[in-house]
Amino acid sequence: MSLSGMTPDEGAAMTDSDIKARTRAKPKVERPKMYKVILLNDDFTPREFVVKVLKAEFGMGEDRAYAVMLTAHRKGVCVVAVYAKDIAETKTDRANDRAQRAGYPLRFTMEPEE
Repeated sequence: MSLSGMTPDEGAAMTDSDIKARTRAKPKVERPKMYKVILLNDDFTPREFVVKVLKAEFGMGEDRAYAVMLTAHRKGVCVVAVYAKDIAETKTDRANDRAQRAGYPLRFTMEPEE
């Protein structure tokens, strides 16, 4: 036995590999998957109502809401915004509920961003 009461192996100096084995690696935190909220055009919902919903549910200003509405009108669809999944679901549901309560067929959908 050595002077400290340990065997020679127990008292040996730590090597670099011993120290590295004891350090913990920080786990990589992935960004949440993002989802696009999409406005679908229809031929029945008044433009003013679409702009009102975009302003109320998505916090857009008048000019931006009007531009998004026009893009959907001309192209059939328009990406409104991109959010984390839970936020996209909430905003999509609220916008669809608002349109349904008003009696309009206006629809918003969501899909994963690529």
